[in-house]
Amino acid sequence: VGLIAGGEYAIQHAVEGAEDSREGGVNDLKNINLTAQDVVVGIAASGRTPYVIAGLEYARQLGCRTVGISCNPGSAVSTTAEFAITPIVGAEVVTGSSRMKAGTAQKLVLNMLSTGLMIKSGKVFGNLMVDVVATNEKLHVRQVNIVKNATGCNAEQAEAALIACERNCKTAIVMVLKNLDAAEAKKRLDQHG
Repeated sequence: VGLIAGGEYAIQHAVEGAEDSREGGVNDLKNINLTAQDVVVGIAASGRTPYVIAGLEYARQLGCRTVGISCNPGSAVSTTAEFAITPIVGAEVVTGSSRMKAGTAQKLVLNMLSTGLMIKSGKVFGNLMVDVVATNEKLHVRQVNIVKNATGCNAEQAEAALIACERNCKTAIVMVLKNLDAAEAKKRLDQHG
């Protein structure tokens, strides 16, 4: 779940003062029913944004794991979070415009975190996104290519396997690699997580 000070409206419009609201950071986390089983990643280029700091404090009170991403070593975000990730980017070309180097560095950190999570949660086989859902033609073609690349089969075999298993890449891959029907392939996947 992604949260931003000022809510979804703030993605396209300035919501002045929203990031200064400690209460907003806590309330937004309460509204998503945060529990101790969750991980909260707080992002603030300066490392001193009250909305983010209060959210991290609240998350820690609940027993959540917390990560702070800031571009200032020793910042309040870094010291409030259980784990600090602090890319050092130096001064911005336009002073104070943290959307440039700091924002780019933080986006790269988020890419690394999300990629690691995808791998650890079994959504990747080798370097292939095996949990891709075909919601459009491009992704339909991608599914076929994933099954082909994972198994060495041709496009027709990949498509047949995908059709037989209701377009689940993982199941199709196991079907082709182990010469199984869809039900048995799914059963084996379920047994092995």
